[in-house]
Amino acid sequence: MNGFGRTAAAVAAVAAVARWVVRSRFALVRVTGDSMAPTFADGDRLLIRRTRRVGRGEAVVFGNPVPGFDDGAGELRWLVKRVTATPGDPVPADVRERVPAGPVVPPGALVVRGDGVRSQDSRHFGYVPVSTVLGVVLGRVLAGADDGPTTTGRRFARRDRR
Repeated sequence: MNGFGRTAAAVAAVAAVARWVVRSRFALVRVTGDSMAPTFADGDRLLIRRTRRVGRGEAVVFGNPVPGFDDGAGELRWLVKRVTATPGDPVPADVRERVPAGPVVPPGALVVRGDGVRSQDSRHFGYVPVSTVLGVVLGRVLAGADDGPTTTGRRFARRDRR
């Protein structure tokens, strides 16, 4: 292999490793519905940092705890909501009837709410297991060429936090 061939192989290997690192640490999801309005709108694409370490006030993406729940266009696999209570926090009054008795959120559980007026959240389905969290929303991805819900290469918008 000549010098050019070795360089091309090295560049390809570095690109493959970089792609793997990015995909293992980040994800892109598309918002469906208005339960997080005005923070996130229907059709927004969100950059997610894959982690299960979440804090109160952060918007998170997690596996839908309600089998068969959909938005009218098909089953929703992932939900985006804001964390309002973490393990050890007092259980919010409007969630108490949906969760087992106890004064505080137990280990491994979160309480979540949508930012919008109408939202299916912990007031309807109780605790969200931390084990179902995909990650924390870093922000919206700015508009660009549409090549699907896992598009990469778009510019990044500011972090949306309350």
